[in-house]
Amino acid sequence: MAYAAFRSIGAYVPEKILTNDDLAKMVDTTDEWITKRTGIKERRISKKEETTSDMGTAAAKKAIERSGLDISEIDMLICATISPDYFCMPSTATIISNKLGLANVTSFDISAACTGFVYILSIAKAFIESGMKKNVLIVGAEKLSAITDYTDRGTCILFGDGAGAAIISATENKEEAIIDIHTGADGTFSDLLMTPNGGSGSIHDALDQEGAGCFMQMKGNETFKVAVRTLTKDVVEILEDNNIESSAIKHFIPHQANLRIIKAVGDALKMKDEQVVLTVAKYGNTSGASIPMAINDIYEQGKLKKGELMLLDAFGGGLTWGSALVPFSPLK
Repeated sequence: MAYAAFRSIGAYVPEKILTNDDLAKMVDTTDEWITKRTGIKERRISKKEETTSDMGTAAAKKAIERSGLDISEIDMLICATISPDYFCMPSTATIISNKLGLANVTSFDISAACTGFVYILSIAKAFIESGMKKNVLIVGAEKLSAITDYTDRGTCILFGDGAGAAIISATENKEEAIIDIHTGADGTFSDLLMTPNGGSGSIHDALDQEGAGCFMQMKGNETFKVAVRTLTKDVVEILEDNNIESSAIKHFIPHQANLRIIKAVGDALKMKDEQVVLTVAKYGNTSGASIPMAINDIYEQGKLKKGELMLLDAFGGGLTWGSALVPFSPLK
């Protein structure tokens, strides 16, 4: 039987740093106000000419290089993004595939907002375990600065740009395998976090009427409450389903949305500080890129070792959520 193994990780972050003090010059806010409410100190912003696919390609190249695989062995590419290069088509995945030099490889995008990486991880696992694919490149990439309203204090303080990628491969060794993945969604809360215009649900006589509606909008207080409740419940369930104690988790890697949400969930799960991976202070919320960027951080710091168990946990617009129990199983 084929199992799916998490083989490698890579990430890319833009050079430009947008600090809280920078934002204080743009909107009515302060470093103290932002830090207290979100834990964010700075975020990365891509160059004007730099696209989501550019960042995704850079992250993918690192993941491929670290995997020990030849690029010709990759037979599928999935990209999670809410800030694609183009509205509707072509998919960002096909553009990344072309930039990597992949030929005749199944490539497509999914839209699950901040839960995107967990969703594409589950898709890769399913394709591999069905025997349809052997080596799947998954990419979470976001240029959220392109859909952020920098006059809206409630959202512009949160979001940044970046990309992360991983190789998921077939293995016959169950010890290397991804243990379990949970995903879910509830559209009754769809209005809490959304970009209301730009699609077939909003009809306009002229493009300039869409304006701010093409930017992200969020009901912060309501989103916070649902996020804490949903994330905690989902993680409790995946641990119980697999008879794993929270103490067995080496790295708890939640979506990096807000330090208060992460702390509330971590406390509810009785996670120790050393178990919780935090990058929100320096990257902010990078949506579908958030979790792989955080994994890459601990990998590059030498903190992620072969065989160590990661618990991924995410929540995003849709509303969507997901969790995953993933051993790190590099080939080299």
